[in-house]
Amino acid sequence: MITSDFTTQLQSLIQARSLLKHPFYQAWNAGTLPLDSLTEYAGQYYHFELAYPTFLSGVHHRCADRQVRQLLLENLWDEEHGPDNHVELWLRFCDALGLDRAAVQAGAPRRATQELVDTYQRLTTEALPAAGAGALYAFESQVPLVAEAKIRGLRDHYGLQDSRAISFFTVHQTLDLQHSAAELQMVLGLADTPEAQRQTLAAVEESATALWQFLDGVYA
Repeated sequence: MITSDFTTQLQSLIQARSLLKHPFYQAWNAGTLPLDSLTEYAGQYYHFELAYPTFLSGVHHRCADRQVRQLLLENLWDEEHGPDNHVELWLRFCDALGLDRAAVQAGAPRRATQELVDTYQRLTTEALPAAGAGALYAFESQVPLVAEAKIRGLRDHYGLQDSRAISFFTVHQTLDLQHSAAELQMVLGLADTPEAQRQTLAAVEESATALWQFLDGVYA
């Protein structure tokens, strides 16, 4: 049985590690983030974006709830389908920053980047499906506001406003409203025991912390 206390704890853990509170994003939004830091972030985030569909499929293939699987499949389709798939949209952002996309694709993840990918891989393929869904929600629930802030910062401080250059962010500004609502539905449906709720909250905290540590890595 889902209690209001569980839902409150879930949201509190995410807010405690809100990405918009991190110094990296605060500097981005203020226009004080050096361009070198922005390009480093773009190259490193590529590795997380490339792996993200596997996190969705990691929960999908282990989940017995057909409705949850359908929601995950819709998200996975949005990530992977067609010429405007989300990895391609990210590479267009890298293009706009003057990065060589072949170099981005061939680049090595830093330690914090690899730890972020490994954390999400483990939580979505080994932890309870409820915990995996919680990790997805911890990220995607923040994306719309983060994308909105990024678009504003890129336009106002870094001279990037071409629709192709910022297409990754404009897509996620609206699409992840749907994705995060679906993931919250998944979490509330799957975390149906006290132990499942405990593991889900632990996964939310761990994934939110890994996201912060990733930003620590690129900000340093």
